[in-house]
Amino acid sequence: MTTLDISNNKIKGQVPGWLILQLAHMNISNNNFIGFERPTEARLPSVSNPPMVQLLASNNNFSGNLPSFICAMRSLFSLDLSNNEFNGSIPRCMGNHKSILSDLILRQNHLSGSLPRNIYQSLRSLDVGHNQLVGKLPRSLIHSSTLEVLNVESNIINDTFPFWLSSLPKLQVLVLRSNAFHGKIHRTWFPKLRIMDLSHNHFNGTLLPNSFKNWNAMSSLEKNKGHFDEKYMGSGYYRDSVVLMNKGMALEYQRILKIYTAIDLSGNKIEGEIPKSIGLLKELHVLNLSNNAFNGHIPSSMGNLTALESLDVSQNKLSGEIPQELGNLSFLAYMNFSHNQLRGLVPGGTQFGRQPCSSFEYNSGLFGSSLDLDCPASQQDETPEAEEEDEDEDEEVFSWIAAAIGFGPGIVLGLTIGYVVLVIYKPEWFTNLFRRNKHRSTSTTTR
Repeated sequence: MTTLDISNNKIKGQVPGWLILQLAHMNISNNNFIGFERPTEARLPSVSNPPMVQLLASNNNFSGNLPSFICAMRSLFSLDLSNNEFNGSIPRCMGNHKSILSDLILRQNHLSGSLPRNIYQSLRSLDVGHNQLVGKLPRSLIHSSTLEVLNVESNIINDTFPFWLSSLPKLQVLVLRSNAFHGKIHRTWFPKLRIMDLSHNHFNGTLLPNSFKNWNAMSSLEKNKGHFDEKYMGSGYYRDSVVLMNKGMALEYQRILKIYTAIDLSGNKIEGEIPKSIGLLKELHVLNLSNNAFNGHIPSSMGNLTALESLDVSQNKLSGEIPQELGNLSFLAYMNFSHNQLRGLVPGGTQFGRQPCSSFEYNSGLFGSSLDLDCPASQQDETPEAEEEDEDEDEEVFSWIAAAIGFGPGIVLGLTIGYVVLVIYKPEWFTNLFRRNKHRSTSTTTR
């Protein structure tokens, strides 16, 4: 027996060590295993080196450091230990596999330290997302001529934009979301890239006018259709997965279609105009530019994005009108233009008519048939700043009214209290004053 697949069960305990020494392909994913028995060659004297080629052990309860016996697996091609409780650093001895290892999937653990520098020579997919890794991206990645997927999301990596990755001839998925990447996004030339997620970092500056000029894979799919031997990205039994924002929600794609395309730059500090070259990406499905500082007009060239299904440009400083050309995008099922400074006529068309009011709220003055019928004018026309000003004015008016209301009763109450004090209690100072005045009056009369 060289292959064992017992995935998707509820098996507990430890994985027997003799299996690791004997099997070439082992899939124990989606169980309740808690550890690996240490393999001992004494039990199988005929085995000099573990012949393991593929070890898939995701979604279990493994903990502690990554098992050391992995370093002895000189034939290891795919390793998936994702969604466990492993901690510690990625062992440097993983470099033993650099000429063979194709898929290294360690996402959703508690790994710390920095990424090793010596394991990338033959990698096709590297996914270490959702750990606690620090440092910078290893520059040795530039030699990974076979790399298709690089996912380091949700770590603490502090680096500038890795423009040097554009030299990788097969890179198709680049996910840097939720790290500490910073600086300008420049020299973006990725001919094979289909998915780029740079969201929730600290990128700033402006995008160059030709930023999307040479993104061939997103510009024309027809040239590449004949090269898709497989429908999904992956190798052997393993299939790549990714989590992306689409239509306002975080969606997990357990398998990535080779024709799927997306760009997410949301949650940064990018400013300036949206480059007109974005209109060259005719095969783009998802575009998210929200929560930045983009200004100027939405380029009419977006009307060329005929495959676009989801568009989010909310929470920016965009002005002018929504291009009428967007009304012709028949696949555009989700859009969000809220929290900008947009004015003018909202494009017609079925897709715009189906959007909720929240997609257009808090702009300077949008109007259109669908808005006039369904959306309150206050949401269409007022920005949050205007609302705050109105609230301040209302508070000021209320203060004056309150003062006026309190002034009249205050006078009456004061006079009443004064009368009671003077007449009933007759304080000495008042009595003396009254007597003095009375004496003066009597004296004047006598004279």
